Amino acid sequence: MFDEIMGKFEGSPGQQAVIRLLLERGFSVNEDGRVVSGGIEIPNTGIAREAGVDRRVVDTTTTAILEDDELRSIFENITSVPSLMDLAPVLGLTVLTVEVGDPDAAGIVADITGMLADADISLRQVLSDDPEFADDPKLYVITDEPVPGDLLVEIRELPYVKSLEF
Repeated sequence: MFDEIMGKFEGSPGQQAVIRLLLERGFSVNEDGRVVSGGIEIPNTGIAREAGVDRRVVDTTTTAILEDDELRSIFENITSVPSLMDLAPVLGLTVLTVEVGDPDAAGIVADITGMLADADISLRQVLSDDPEFADDPKLYVITDEPVPGDLLVEIRELPYVKSLEF
């Protein structure tokens, strides 16, 4: 799906940068063509600065989104999810970042969260990048307490785990 969306802006790296930013941040486009997060409008100049484009590129991109029924449906309904990852050090939480060889494989989240549950480790949040929208999708598991070294080794040794950071 990500490739299809980006393909609609083929030939315009600036518009693709805007689309990528909107998708990564979960920003919507309202019926007036304004970029929003929930009910909060985000100025096009801010979007342009972050995407590294001129403000007019943001205008052109949001207009194109509203003129395409498929894109309109996606960008009117996308939402962002708050993450504890950046707050984890402040709150004394642990973040495990898991990179897998085949992100489309079934059971990855179940296996890893099951291993943590079996070790009686509480989960605060589990987030994963969508393989359709991320070039290098990862699984993020935020726990209440540090994960013991032997369990980290067990997780790291799962056949589909490429890397594990904590």
